[in-house]
Amino acid sequence: MRDLKVVGLDVSGRHVICEADRPDAGSPDKFRLPLNDQLRAACRGEQARAGQTEIEIELSTKLRPKDIQARIRAGASVEQLAAACGGDHDRIQRFADPVLLERARAAELATAAHPMLPDGPSVLTLLETITGTLIGRGLNPENLAWDAWRNEDGRWTVQLVWRAGRSENVAHFRFAPGAHGGTVAAVDDAAFELVDPTFDRPLRQVAPIAQLGLPPAEPRPRRAPVDGPRPAPAGVPPVTAPAAAPVQAPAAEAAAPAEPAAKPRGRGRAHPAVPGWEDVLLGVRSGSDR
Repeated sequence: MRDLKVVGLDVSGRHVICEADRPDAGSPDKFRLPLNDQLRAACRGEQARAGQTEIEIELSTKLRPKDIQARIRAGASVEQLAAACGGDHDRIQRFADPVLLERARAAELATAAHPMLPDGPSVLTLLETITGTLIGRGLNPENLAWDAWRNEDGRWTVQLVWRAGRSENVAHFRFAPGAHGGTVAAVDDAAFELVDPTFDRPLRQVAPIAQLGLPPAEPRPRRAPVDGPRPAPAGVPPVTAPAAAPVQAPAAEAAAPAEPAAKPRGRGRAHPAVPGWEDVLLGVRSGSDR
């Protein structure tokens, strides 16, 4: 085996130029070595790393499968992890699939748990309680999105996403597995409103209006009253007030109505005088003819 000595770098700086330590007659042969991680590790004495291939070195610089699964279990998605670490999406997906199934199973178990109320666990499950609440609000309880992830303390956080009109609502619960399905506790106000119908959200405090340090406004001078009509502007003929109509004196009392004229007597037809029985007996006429 021939010994080589380093002469220097080439023009590009990516290769190391070497030549024979004891050249034979004539000009010595020169050799070129690629300046890569494997050569750098060999120069530093890292024998284990120097024996790795280039592909193995590239993989070792990325996230390990254990780290990928730990981040996915903590709530990260495959897309978020691939964008943050610059790794291969398919490679991350391969290690994340088992953990995603674990998260989906935890969310499914949480829907069968019993919500914690002020007087103890509810008889209904979380899914039954939320379904009744949404139906009471006139919403569709079918379009619910459940998710779960494990916190650093080992407990599970369950997330529920539902839509009301055009708004997207999110509620979070703390899931504790146990007997009879375990229990869930509301974490935020949205979760309390879903599981506890008697929950009253505290009113927001109204802060007093800050007084601005502005000087008081000076009173505006009042205009003196002007006697008489105001002068008309230039070019506008003056308006003459109409003359007052004469006031008529009250009419004299109407004369008493005249008495109605006597109704003329109709001329009756003259009836012949009928002689009484004395006239007939004595043979004389009654009245003036007697």
